[in-house]
Amino acid sequence: MKKKILTAMTALGILAVCMFGTTAGAEDSFNPSWREAPTRSGALLETPDANGQVRSFLTGKLTDASVAQVRPMSVMINNIINAMPQAGISKADVVYEAPVEGEITRLLAIFEDYADLEKLGPVRSCRDYFIDFAMEFDAIYTHYGQAVYAYDLLNSDMLDNISGLQYQDGVGEIYGYAGEDIFYRTDDRPAPHNAYTSYNGLMTAVERKGYSMQYADDYSGHFLFAEDGERVSYTDGTATYIRPSLYSNNPYFEYDAASGLYMRFQYGDQQIDELTGSQLGYDNVIIQYCPLRAYDDNGYIDIDTHSGGSAILFTNGTYQNATWSKDSNYGVTRYYDASGNELKINQGKTWICIVGADRYSKAEIYGK
Repeated sequence: MKKKILTAMTALGILAVCMFGTTAGAEDSFNPSWREAPTRSGALLETPDANGQVRSFLTGKLTDASVAQVRPMSVMINNIINAMPQAGISKADVVYEAPVEGEITRLLAIFEDYADLEKLGPVRSCRDYFIDFAMEFDAIYTHYGQAVYAYDLLNSDMLDNISGLQYQDGVGEIYGYAGEDIFYRTDDRPAPHNAYTSYNGLMTAVERKGYSMQYADDYSGHFLFAEDGERVSYTDGTATYIRPSLYSNNPYFEYDAASGLYMRFQYGDQQIDELTGSQLGYDNVIIQYCPLRAYDDNGYIDIDTHSGGSAILFTNGTYQNATWSKDSNYGVTRYYDASGNELKINQGKTWICIVGADRYSKAEIYGK
């Protein structure tokens, strides 16, 4: 059990709320001790079918229970050009992309089946809003460093995290540190763009920290997936090219009708996985618009991932304007059409772009 703390950073977070605006239940957001660690008995897990399979929470596909009933692992991934190409990212089932300071973006890759990965990264530092995304999937959260605004969440009972750093100047020890052998650095690029981990390293950290790999008993999934044999198409128009208006990496997606995937580009080129040499592709793309403000004069960003807002969903070469909302600060994000119906996405992998609400009119979407 982690030590519950209320540090000076909590007070700083509360000050930030006063300065930059609040969200519903904001006291929960800045005092994470409110939530006890969830029960993980495994008693409510779905019974596997005759083939030993259950429905994946991440992809909606029938998957071996030995994989789908194990908590996912989420990893902060460096996304600046010096970190290209990234290793192991194509194994992630869900990827969040969000801005950090300096007009760049960072990724949170969420993995279900990654036991063959000997190289995963480059791993980079935490920002508090990425913790929100990890918690929506009941995932263990992996990072190498952290902004001070994330310190209380990282050291609270509500999160299981794996940290590459043992201490942070000015605030103290980071609970998730499990030893210097969990991560390693390569000599092909300079720090901080060369820190990696592996499946074995992550499992060593899980064992040392005593984390459970079972889903919380009250976890019931994130997305509303299409049924087997069903192929969802949206009604607001065709979308074969998506440019979400995300900062210096200038990312975009092109729809490949043959595979049914949105292929990922950034920095003017294909985004590939170092280990496979293949371009990244996704069944679903979501642009989720969130209010965005500055925490301080150092450029740290406060992204409101709680209050709800606009979204655009893309799948099967089509798109749908939508809204998003959560039933609690650390609940699951749901996406709805104009009539208030929760929107389905197709089974498979999903990329979610978190974009400042002020950029809503700047997205570029083209059809055939």
